[in-house]
Amino acid sequence: MKKALVAAGILLASLPGLAWAQAETTLNLGFVGGAQAPEAIAMGQFAEEVKEKTGGRIEIRLQGGGALGGDREVIEGVQLGTVDMTVVSTSIVVNFDPSFAIFDIPFLFRDFDHAQAVLNGPIGQQILDELPKKGLVGLAFGGMGFRQLTNNVRPVKTAADSEGLKIRTQQNDMHIAVWRELGVLPTPMAIPEVYTALQQGVVDGQENPVGAIINNRFGEVQKYLSMTDHAFTPLVLLVSPSVFDGLSDEDKAVFKEAARNAMARNRKEVETVLTSGLDTLKSQGMTVVTDVDKASFRGKLDGLYAEFAKTFGQERLDAIAATK
Repeated sequence: MKKALVAAGILLASLPGLAWAQAETTLNLGFVGGAQAPEAIAMGQFAEEVKEKTGGRIEIRLQGGGALGGDREVIEGVQLGTVDMTVVSTSIVVNFDPSFAIFDIPFLFRDFDHAQAVLNGPIGQQILDELPKKGLVGLAFGGMGFRQLTNNVRPVKTAADSEGLKIRTQQNDMHIAVWRELGVLPTPMAIPEVYTALQQGVVDGQENPVGAIINNRFGEVQKYLSMTDHAFTPLVLLVSPSVFDGLSDEDKAVFKEAARNAMARNRKEVETVLTSGLDTLKSQGMTVVTDVDKASFRGKLDGLYAEFAKTFGQERLDAIAATK
């Protein structure tokens, strides 16, 4: 009887779809977003696809909500090999590879399609190709969408309306310079600290894509949302070189394909959140300002655009603008 049961177990384990082989490799993927964040849902798909296409040999555990630390700490962990993978805003990667700063230029992208065409084209690939020099491997780009401004002081329709506001920004030199040029008082702060800072009035507001505003519950502690679309926030899926170099060529191809598919899923989730998100924020009592004079913001940044051309090269900026 015992022999029959063992034989039956072996047979079941060998049938596709009925049981996975025990994982030979388990990788931790750390990020700061909550379980319902678009990137979390996308990374769930990534993990499932990798597991399926490797026959269960490689399992990826999602460690969201900052379980492995804030963005910078997790990226440092990926460099050191203490964290296997992360999905993160390129605005944070700037601290490790300054070439990523080009994506932080305000009003760089016309829309999501334009951003994806650049990120998934030669320009994006050239930047990913340089990451190993920084102790990181980039698998694919995605996007969190366009950033919007919230605050508790007044509705912001023009650049002049934002002057004097104390706004939380990412720990990113370009973001700080842009807001300072607009007359805002930029206050760099890690995302886990922002809710309490808004609640206690340490800062007047913050700026993030709608999905991040919802997932971090900022609508509970903010009065006004202005649809400024002032910058697009790309995502990048990073893996530790020690992990990636240890994969077979076949598994590397699986990771890259699954990463691209996951970023496509991320876009769908971002668009879903944007469609329903404004109603959600309104239901929380926020006033949503849609008639923002974006030209007034761009006009105040003319001096910085000249500096951007010197830093990144007018030719590359023109190539981005010409991408379709």
